[in-house]
Amino acid sequence: MSIDIGGVTVGPSSAPFIIAEMSGNHNGSLDRALAIVDAIAESGAHAVKLQTYTADTMTIDLAEREFFISNRDSLWYGHSLYSLYEQAHTPWQWHEPIFQRAKERGLVAFSSAFDASAVDFLQSLGVPAFKVASFENVDLPLIRKIAATGKPMIVSTGMATVAEVDEAVRAARQAGCRDLILLKCTSSYPASPTSSNLATIPYLRELFGCQVGLSDHTLGIGAAVASIALGATVIEKHVTLRRADGGVDSAFSMQPEELTQLVLETRSAWQGLGSVMIGPTDDEKASLVFRRSLYVCADLRVGDVLDRENLRAIRPGLGLPPKFLESLLGKRVTKAVRRGTPADWSIIG
Repeated sequence: MSIDIGGVTVGPSSAPFIIAEMSGNHNGSLDRALAIVDAIAESGAHAVKLQTYTADTMTIDLAEREFFISNRDSLWYGHSLYSLYEQAHTPWQWHEPIFQRAKERGLVAFSSAFDASAVDFLQSLGVPAFKVASFENVDLPLIRKIAATGKPMIVSTGMATVAEVDEAVRAARQAGCRDLILLKCTSSYPASPTSSNLATIPYLRELFGCQVGLSDHTLGIGAAVASIALGATVIEKHVTLRRADGGVDSAFSMQPEELTQLVLETRSAWQGLGSVMIGPTDDEKASLVFRRSLYVCADLRVGDVLDRENLRAIRPGLGLPPKFLESLLGKRVTKAVRRGTPADWSIIG
């Protein structure tokens, strides 16, 4: 079930694959984009991901009706779709230097392709995998084109019904995709933990027989860490240098020190899962000596009777287990016993 993405093994037997999404947090500066790559590398994350589109491949230049964001609760209120995508897109000529910097820093680099031309462009750059964003998970022609590359696909499931996810998975597999990862995603920005519904992760894994991860738009790392316990193998988070710098996605993006914490805590959560184990682990065996056990707590002579004053369950654990206390009480010792001697059967016969 493991999948190779750019030389990194992704699957239940490996630490969670952490993808840092740059999105529009470059704020229109290639230098800032490269600085974000450096910060991601220093955090210990595995991958940097871009978004490959232009305003013209996403929509038309119209600032009215449904082409204008009029919801005052939206982070992007007051923008037309075209102006938002024009501001947020990563210029295509930046992809190669960003990918090169990522390679130099030991990061896997790939992108979300938003249309057929983006797939062809990313193929020309030799990306090791493709991402399908939540808003494109119903674009079956796009999914088929990506699947036909034969490269691993990561598909976010935000907003999709079970039927729509099923259609996407079938389209991908029928078009040649062998390595598929679904990401549980809540497509609100930022997302509330109460709408994350992480319990869906094992459900998707069982239903579609593939790895499942989390594309997380909540603030903080709580949801991401919890997802590991439910079997998530991939975590995707938006990343910026400083939220205070602003930008189209800055409000729900992590800063580098938070990304470092995410890497550490999700890895710890994964390590903590282990396997079914009852009984002392190798690390615990040295602690067995500090259990309670039965000890003689007074100097005894031959013939003295064991009672609750001279025989007690105390630490350390070198004597008989406390469950034998009642069996020993009232018995006479057959030899002299010094205070502080661990009790065993030999003291009564």
